[in-house]
Amino acid sequence: MSKRPPSKTDAENLPFAETVESTPPEMVSDLIARAIGLGASDLFLASNEEHLEVAVRRHGLLRPVATVGPEFGKRCLAYIKTQAQMDVTERRRPQDGRWAFTAPGGRGIDIRINSIPTLHGEDFALRLLERDNKLLSVQHLGMLQRDLNSLLGMLNAPSGLILVSGPTGSGKTTTLYNCLRELANGQRKINTIEDPIEYSLENIRQSQVSLAAEVGFPELLRSVLRQAPDVIMVGEIRDTETALIAVQAANSGHLVLATLHAPITSAAVQSLLGFGIQPYMLATSLIGIVSQRLVRRLCPETRIPVDITMFEEMFNEVRGMLRPGEGEKIYAPNPKSSTSPDGYVGRLGIFEVMPISSAIRGLIVRKQPSHVIRAKAIEEGMVGLRQAALVAIARGETSVEELFRCIPSEYLESSDVDHEHVMKAE
Repeated sequence: MSKRPPSKTDAENLPFAETVESTPPEMVSDLIARAIGLGASDLFLASNEEHLEVAVRRHGLLRPVATVGPEFGKRCLAYIKTQAQMDVTERRRPQDGRWAFTAPGGRGIDIRINSIPTLHGEDFALRLLERDNKLLSVQHLGMLQRDLNSLLGMLNAPSGLILVSGPTGSGKTTTLYNCLRELANGQRKINTIEDPIEYSLENIRQSQVSLAAEVGFPELLRSVLRQAPDVIMVGEIRDTETALIAVQAANSGHLVLATLHAPITSAAVQSLLGFGIQPYMLATSLIGIVSQRLVRRLCPETRIPVDITMFEEMFNEVRGMLRPGEGEKIYAPNPKSSTSPDGYVGRLGIFEVMPISSAIRGLIVRKQPSHVIRAKAIEEGMVGLRQAALVAIARGETSVEELFRCIPSEYLESSDVDHEHVMKAE
């Protein structure tokens, strides 16, 4: 394997040793082991005209790491297909597969594999999942205490719909899994519908969507309802049929947890209305929405303090949420850290939690726009994504650059409530 000419960032952050002679099994195993060693969540293999490019996603950022010759690269892809029980001869259709991989040291890794045809061959995406990854309780998600209290209140409800929203890769499924752990006390029957099942959970009945068998979310959800569950987790609401069944289940005495693609909490309401859900049905079923992002966590041992004398008012709006001494300085990553190649170690969640009050239910019934619902939620005490991120910065957990990288610019403006719009809506 020969490396492409590395950029300064690649050379400093992701050193990758050359392998002169290797077989496909050795090469693939080496690539996966190196990706795991770097703490990557994904390994990508992209077919180009002259080579197969290898990249990883680490802490949410893509990093090219190496190139492989085209013919040898095809043999590597064929080997991955064999291990994942995919059709080696099929190169014109997307495929999915799974591979139970044993990393050096005996670590068990479940690899979720997807292939798609592209102009110069096939591209592979390998999601790397620790088989022995220990899920924690909701108390360890990193929420502000007031948000945690709101979430626990939602989970204690006997029925209703709880939504977790955010972009792909923002940790929504992990949040749902931790919520299920909170609920799995042996007193409730819990069923999940997932695509795919990422982690095995004790005392929870997990079912996986199978498009090959023509068993999608709606079909599985109907069948699960006949299993008399108390709690249902729907991996993702993707279509009108799934949305309608989920809302009906929540209205008929089940506690339903689901993910949905929406940028903020109030936008999730509009997404469900867009599926054709009747406003009164949604208003009566919905009990709360969580929106989240993942930001990189600063290495506490090597972070660099930054003078904020000229920005003393930076934390004024969140001062009441800070502990003594917090907000007096901020920190930046140290790119020359000996413990982390980019000055960051792992990631932490930034959350926005919106309980559905009677006032917000009224706004939903009257189909008020997202900004009106959001303004009312902030008036009632909701902490927005921006404010949650500012608290994390004030506590030295992350950097200002992460705030701008992960929070959409339209939500970085001041969180002053538009009282005029709310009053008119009410």
